[in-house]
Amino acid sequence: MSSPSALATVTATMHYLLTNVLGTNVTTKPPSTARNGLTGAQLNLFLYGVHYNSAFSNAPLPGSARNGEHAHPPMPLVLKYLITAYGDNDDDISAQILMGQAMSFFHDRPLLSRADIEGISPDSDLQRQIERIRITHDALPLDDMSKLWTSFQSAEYRLSTGYEVSVVLIESTRTGRAPLPVLKRGEEDRGGHVMAAPSASLSGFRFPNQKPSAELGDPITLLGQNLTDDNTTVRLQHPLLNEPIVLQPEPTPTETEMTVRLPSITDDAEAGSKWPAGFYAVSLVRQRPGMSQWTSNTLFLPLSPRIETIDPANAPAGDVELTMECLPQILEGQQVVLLFGDRIVPPDAIVTPVDPEARTELTFTIQSAAARETPYVVRLRVDGVDSIPVDFSGAKPQFADNQKVSIT
Repeated sequence: MSSPSALATVTATMHYLLTNVLGTNVTTKPPSTARNGLTGAQLNLFLYGVHYNSAFSNAPLPGSARNGEHAHPPMPLVLKYLITAYGDNDDDISAQILMGQAMSFFHDRPLLSRADIEGISPDSDLQRQIERIRITHDALPLDDMSKLWTSFQSAEYRLSTGYEVSVVLIESTRTGRAPLPVLKRGEEDRGGHVMAAPSASLSGFRFPNQKPSAELGDPITLLGQNLTDDNTTVRLQHPLLNEPIVLQPEPTPTETEMTVRLPSITDDAEAGSKWPAGFYAVSLVRQRPGMSQWTSNTLFLPLSPRIETIDPANAPAGDVELTMECLPQILEGQQVVLLFGDRIVPPDAIVTPVDPEARTELTFTIQSAAARETPYVVRLRVDGVDSIPVDFSGAKPQFADNQKVSIT
């Protein structure tokens, strides 16, 4: 692959070829300084832009790494050139003839050969790269051409056209990695473990009372296939927890359903600090004696926060300051907003005590809260998961009274 000097090598090669084939003066300056007192026929080849070619930026080139080895992709560059023609004594007709000759030359020679490049700059290694250097016409829209020439300030517009040269592959200076050959595949060189039984897979969750998400203390039904293996545990991972949480499923799962219960505050007073609200990555882990650990596919389980207290529950119209307590505790870095009716309100303050059994206290200011006959239902959204303001204890679900604020 090429060295960083390949950029200059492309320009120098095109300059050399145009000079020798057309037999005219060729410069490589910005159009604002290209003429610089010259009056004869002239072509100006100006590199005005460089950008990446995404097709080559995600993988190393063939041959740079074998299977199991790691190599860094090259820096693939596309060069943008502006070619401007000047006639003898700025004559437009001779400028057009010169432009036609240049365009005809690139039309007949769209590829730079190894011999073309090697004779100009052998140290760049551009001639050795696996991808050939291709020259294609790049018609600039009138608006883009106008903006480009405007950037040259005092330069007066002359007959110009664009060309694109690609792709220049500049070798990465980062070193790759090549691991040692494998001498033994598993214990006693027996290779990997093979199980004839079908693997378990998850397809969804079912929460009690048809809730949209889980709460602490809820039994959660995991839906899927092949869930009856006794050597299976449920692993839950949260972005803010250093270690995953592993739960034992309840006995007697079926082929398509497995139940696991989240701890409640009654069972574990510190559950509110161990289980932050938000989304958990859930997977099944199967560990059979004498065999490697196996992990199922992953689904994301939403765990809702719960508003424990709201103060005041009744307030006059105007700016209202609400203080509420919630569980689980709000951890540093979590995104929190209050949904007050149909309004989204950011918090004024969030205070999470050091005591793992304590609740997080939040303060919100509801500006210009309007009075109305029916109370406002409030919800707390933590990392994209809303609290559930519903009372399921009656015959029909209804909004819970302790999740409402009356504005009179």
